Amino acid sequence: MIRRRPSYRRLPEIQMPLTALIDIVFLLLIYFLLTANFLTQEGINIKLPRAHSSSPQLDRPVTIFVDQSGRLFWKKEPVTEAELLERLKRALSRSPDRAVIIKADRDVLLERAVKAMDLARAAGARRLLLATERPR
Repeated sequence: MIRRRPSYRRLPEIQMPLTALIDIVFLLLIYFLLTANFLTQEGINIKLPRAHSSSPQLDRPVTIFVDQSGRLFWKKEPVTEAELLERLKRALSRSPDRAVIIKADRDVLLERAVKAMDLARAAGARRLLLATERPR
């Protein structure tokens, strides 16, 4: 009698189809790259003046808004000049080198934009920036 080895059956290998998964990942990547350019941070309806030589700011600045009628805004909230001065002092006391950006509507009286700049200087701002938008 001849003894035979027991024969083992090979189990079929299970393979996950990666092509569809890779396609979905690339589509999501393209989607997020395209939509990231359309995000805006403004909550107040102002039209910034245009400038050809502007550069983006990388740190987290303090932003003051001046709308078309000359009202001052701090984080989408209308404030008086005295309130703005106090809030700026508090924000700049932690980091005095923090930039203060003034986003004034292009149709606002120059006097109101300059008043916002004066308040920022009085609060101790060392870096004042006037926001502009790039021409299309």
